[in-house]
Amino acid sequence: MPRIGRFAPSPTGPLHAGSLVAALASWLDVRARGPQARWLVRIEDADTERCQPGLGERILAQLAACGLQPDEAPTWQSQRGTLYEAALAQLTSAHWAYPCGCSRKDIDEALAASGVVHARHGERVYPGTCRDGLHGKPARAWRFATTRFEQAHGLQTLHWTDRRLGPQQQQVGREVGDFVLQRADGPWAYQLAVVVDDAAQGVTDVVRGADLADNTARQILLQRALGLPTPSYLHAPLVLGADGDKLSKQNGAEPLATGTPAEALAALRAAARVLGLPEGAQGAQGAGAAASIPQALAAWVPAWRDLYNPRP
Repeated sequence: MPRIGRFAPSPTGPLHAGSLVAALASWLDVRARGPQARWLVRIEDADTERCQPGLGERILAQLAACGLQPDEAPTWQSQRGTLYEAALAQLTSAHWAYPCGCSRKDIDEALAASGVVHARHGERVYPGTCRDGLHGKPARAWRFATTRFEQAHGLQTLHWTDRRLGPQQQQVGREVGDFVLQRADGPWAYQLAVVVDDAAQGVTDVVRGADLADNTARQILLQRALGLPTPSYLHAPLVLGADGDKLSKQNGAEPLATGTPAEALAALRAAARVLGLPEGAQGAQGAGAAASIPQALAAWVPAWRDLYNPRP
């Protein structure tokens, strides 16, 4: 069975320095596994409200300029809605999903009434208001019955191992609650879409930014509820903005300059430094100043293997 990895950007903006780190990491991880391994690109444009027309194509062009070519034609989440509908129907029929009529304000008020203050960047732990029915409210979303699933399977704490971060654990019901699978206005939640897509594409190794590490436990629960395999996970280092948060277009991330081979190579070298890969390889040359993009990428493959996935 070949190893399959993927890079799955959301087209809410062009590639920037932080997203190139994730792209390079996932590409190198696949290439380090030998010629039979495959690298896929999936444009995660399921949230049509946030995604912008034309940006998916621009991201693909930026990747190509950096020598990061997928081994198959890219897929687009916006074309895969029937798969998500089938997964939600499966969860609903098994009583692992239910409709919710709560607005964000409703949730904040319920949490405040119980003495819980929502922290910046923290999870709004769903209080379970609609777990036993809508109580006359119209449905605003579908949620995963996290607490019910954990109780049925004797799961108080979920454990897994990240290939870079090491042993991890999370009490999903306590720390996250019953999370959203689909909003009533149509868009599919990231958690459901990514689990369905990874399984449908046969992804065996997920390499992505460390900001998504906290999502892993939710995705493992969904995989178990849907009877899907769990890939291995590696969460790569982040590029931080001036405010100390993850670099993003919200805090001033500039689009990558990839218009010339020199610009693309400079962007790749910066990404490699974040990943802890050597400036030079093959002695003093390799990924050094005189290298081409193919030479630099080829030099970083064995360096990645030694650093992140050494052979037994």
